[in-house]
Amino acid sequence: MEDHKIVDLYWQRSERAVKETAGKYGKMLDGISYSLLSSKEDAEECVNDTYLEAWNKMPEDRPAYLGAYLARIVRCISIDRFRAAHRQKRGEAASLTDELADCIPSGMTPEEEYENGRIAKLINKFLFELDEERRRMFTLRYFYSDSVSDVAHKLGVSVPKVKTTLHRLRGELREYLEKEGISV
Repeated sequence: MEDHKIVDLYWQRSERAVKETAGKYGKMLDGISYSLLSSKEDAEECVNDTYLEAWNKMPEDRPAYLGAYLARIVRCISIDRFRAAHRQKRGEAASLTDELADCIPSGMTPEEEYENGRIAKLINKFLFELDEERRRMFTLRYFYSDSVSDVAHKLGVSVPKVKTTLHRLRGELREYLEKEGISV
């Protein structure tokens, strides 16, 4: 079913909206959440919370890309769950934040800066200007939280290539943001 039809079902308050969403995006949402939490049970709860939030807060502007809208929700819910469960521990999500710390202005976490809006627009513009492979590499690693080896496997490239490319992309992103007036 097409995204706009699923959104219409949410607006009609049809329970079928959740069923259609789960059928079309359930595996993707579960994968995002599991990659952050490493717990099947927690991931399932976060995905269910995502469906509930979509049900309660479907925006009036109706998202053009329902998958991206849902991915953002499940990612935020999963990060919140991770933080609550690991207040004193550092894991994969923390290491991803550390990787991007040199590219994003200090004082806030990358998630908080993303919410800020301006940086989000600049990062989107930066990504849009990349070739497809580098854009997918960056997105798989920093949005979907895939491991470096998973990114290499999905893109059919070597792990060293992924590490090198991501290192260079972080440097390019830092330069780009500084050029745009964001002090890092």
